[in-house]
Amino acid sequence: MGARIESFTIEYTPFFSAEISIKIKPKLKNIPSSTSIDTASVVKDLHQIASLAKSFSDQRLKLGDDAHLADLLDQQGVNLWNASGLFRQDSDSRLIVAALRLAGFRLMEAGLESEPSIQALLHMLQVASKAGSALSEVGNSEAAASVLTCAAKFEEALRNHSDPDRAHEHSKARVTTLYFSSRMEAAWREKNEGLAMFMADKITGLDPGRNRRELLATKLLDIGKSILRACHQGGKLVVEGNRAPDALRWMQKAFQVIEPLECSPNSELAELKRAVLRSLARGYFLASSHDPENLTRAEVALEEIISTIDPSVDHTSSEYQQLRWMKLAVVKRRKAGDIELLQALESIIDNMTFSDSDLSDILMELRSLSPQYDVVTSTIKRCLWRALDTSASISCIEKLLISLLFHCSKGDDHTKAMKNLEESFQEVVKSDIELSKAAASACLTLIWQYGDRHYHASRWLEAADWFICGTNAVFSGLGPSCTSKCLRKAALCYIQQKEYARAASAVKRCPVNGATTRYVVFLIAVHQGLYSIRLHALLEMVEAADFDRKMLLLACRLAHDSDMKSLLLSVLMALSDTLNFRNDVENLAEAMVLIRCIIRLTLKLLGQPGANIPPLVKTLLNYFKNAKTLVEAVACENVALVIRDLSWLWRTAYNCAIDGCSNWDNHGEEVSSAFDISRQLLELYIAKTLTEVEPSTYVYIANASFAATSGRVILVRERLSGTDAQPEILRNLSAEIKSCTGRIASLLDKVPPADRSHLQSFLHFLRVFHVESASHLGEWQTILETIEEATRDEHQSLVTYEAIGDVLWENKNCPINGMMQLLYAALEAILHACLAHSQLSLDKFSRWLRSICSILLAKGSGADRSKAIQYFDQANAVLEEYGDLAENGNPLYPADERLWLLSTAYNTGVECLHASLVDEARRWFECATVFCRFVPNGKARAEKISETYTDLLARYTRG
Repeated sequence: MGARIESFTIEYTPFFSAEISIKIKPKLKNIPSSTSIDTASVVKDLHQIASLAKSFSDQRLKLGDDAHLADLLDQQGVNLWNASGLFRQDSDSRLIVAALRLAGFRLMEAGLESEPSIQALLHMLQVASKAGSALSEVGNSEAAASVLTCAAKFEEALRNHSDPDRAHEHSKARVTTLYFSSRMEAAWREKNEGLAMFMADKITGLDPGRNRRELLATKLLDIGKSILRACHQGGKLVVEGNRAPDALRWMQKAFQVIEPLECSPNSELAELKRAVLRSLARGYFLASSHDPENLTRAEVALEEIISTIDPSVDHTSSEYQQLRWMKLAVVKRRKAGDIELLQALESIIDNMTFSDSDLSDILMELRSLSPQYDVVTSTIKRCLWRALDTSASISCIEKLLISLLFHCSKGDDHTKAMKNLEESFQEVVKSDIELSKAAASACLTLIWQYGDRHYHASRWLEAADWFICGTNAVFSGLGPSCTSKCLRKAALCYIQQKEYARAASAVKRCPVNGATTRYVVFLIAVHQGLYSIRLHALLEMVEAADFDRKMLLLACRLAHDSDMKSLLLSVLMALSDTLNFRNDVENLAEAMVLIRCIIRLTLKLLGQPGANIPPLVKTLLNYFKNAKTLVEAVACENVALVIRDLSWLWRTAYNCAIDGCSNWDNHGEEVSSAFDISRQLLELYIAKTLTEVEPSTYVYIANASFAATSGRVILVRERLSGTDAQPEILRNLSAEIKSCTGRIASLLDKVPPADRSHLQSFLHFLRVFHVESASHLGEWQTILETIEEATRDEHQSLVTYEAIGDVLWENKNCPINGMMQLLYAALEAILHACLAHSQLSLDKFSRWLRSICSILLAKGSGADRSKAIQYFDQANAVLEEYGDLAENGNPLYPADERLWLLSTAYNTGVECLHASLVDEARRWFECATVFCRFVPNGKARAEKISETYTDLLARYTRG
């Protein structure tokens, strides 16, 4: 049964294949277009043919040859193979072509004789190599491997076939090269680089012929370039950057294959050679990080390329320029000297077309060479000269000028930079080139920027040179005003250098004789001490059409700084003559602006090192007061004109006062006055403004009021230290404290809730200040009222009471009775605050408790002792809760205070017992016994106290 099936398969397989072929032909009728062909169906049928043909080939080996079947299969295979050559090369057609070649090969293989001739082997090796290559291209690696495996057998058979006359040697080399090439490409696509390189090595030993060499070189070059692209993407080395030597091996093989061929300079082969050499040069360049000698090899490759180019072609071609750029890159990488680098750059510039892209490329390259100042300068000048010679576009020349300006500003040799700029500007002028206003303005802006940079660095002469550079005729299109501005700037630099003659010479060249120019003349005259010229320039400045009163303010500042009182008087008179704000609404606003300018000017002077603070502060406060007077006199309908100025004034006055706290040494009264004037201006602003102010604004009134009062309190303390009290000063201070307290208290409901605690703290401090001033005046009743007022306050502060207690304790002039009463009131308030608000510091609590109890017990009355024992009970309660707390081994409630409580309670009990106050004595002894729990050896002490109390009680009872 098995034998019959096998016989059936052998007999009918070829006919089945022929039938399928007939079914395929209608599907391929639209060759060469593949758009109307069912690609998937055709490929499937063709692969089925190939599979059947392979099966037939495998079975034929067992059954022998059939010439008729072999011819039939071979013919079918040739037909399918020939059909593959009719398709266009697109993505779909490549799949069909690969399938056709696979089917054709398998059919021809099935029709091959068992002992083929050398011609048949040559043919089959060629067909197998091409079919395997086609399948590899479309990604069918499995089929490609199968076909190329068959090709290997054919290659081995061909190699072992006898050819004594060597008649087929060239054909064998050609076909073998094709086979190795196909194996190499397939292995490369499969990322089997070892096998691919092995096949490439085998190829190089063959001579496949001229055309095959070109094709082979192209393939080798493509593989090398793909490696090179992978290791250097986007101009940056990637992880595979160390594979540049691998790319070189492939490109070297490509050059080895193509080098023996002779060709004319303009032939396709010459183009291929140049492409290989270019890739080699690039590969050597990238591989130079591994071997610096590769830079020399890259230069050799570039020279080889140049030798293959026809010198009669256009030297500005992109190919030539690309070679020059490559040469520049090699020279840079080799860190050659400036001469070689400049030569490489000049060769590029001399053959540039000065298009936008060319210019951008050269300027971008120069940016990377900026540390090599002379090279970049010479290159930009060479570009500019060439652009002028070749009549390049105006925009190109403008870009080069801006680049030259930017580069020259970075040089260390200022004189050389100025010379280069002058030469370049003159060349542009000689060429009758007129810069656009935008470009000229850009250049002039850069010149002013660089001049200002030198000016602020106190390099006056260098700055003057830059400004003089801006007067060149190349910028004449901007008009005489720009020239005048440059000359004025230069004159100011000469003034700083104290070269007044050069400054005068520069300003005389100004084509525009306006107010600004006259001011510079005035400035020079001031420094030269020429009074008549100075006054004449000032008058001309005021009468000029472009006069601005700010110039007089500047003159005022100059006069003030130079301590020229007569000149200052003249300037101020000129200002006052130009303003009459009472009769002119416009002048009202100008007067306010003038006041603001004077205040700003004074503030700047105050901020300078070594400023003469007293007169400046006086001037500042006077102008704030003048501004306040001015606003108060403004009619209601004109308030809108000054309301913004008033807002600025109070804020500025407030900030000045804050700044004065740290910078106005020994000017405490002036600082307080500044806070006062800021508060008055703010109150005036609130009264004048038509809109509702923010609640937080009232906080500034409280801050300023408290700061002014606090400053005066501190000032009075300094005056009273070491001297007798001055009642008038103290009464004025007390009145101010009362006024400030009332003012801040009235603001509590106006400020935001979050700021009320801030104002409450002010009130606490003011109470302390009031007690302090009243204690110096001896107004003890006032002090007592202040303490009672503080105890009624819902927002009590322990610190306030402590400060009041300190003030009273330190005052040695307080009468004894008054002292006791006041101290008692203060201490009682402290204890109540401690207990009511949980602001408990055990150490302070114990000290204040001891003080108040000492006062009560010193009075000696029963009521006072009764109140004292209440405080002792409170101390007991505190010890019950906090007595065990300790820090670093020391109890928080001091041990000496505990012993004082114990001893005082015991002694008071004894005194009461002596006075026959048995019940009261018992309470004191009980209290002392309780305190024994909180002292060392408490139990023994308690027993002793109990025994003593019993003995004393018995003794007094018997008596």
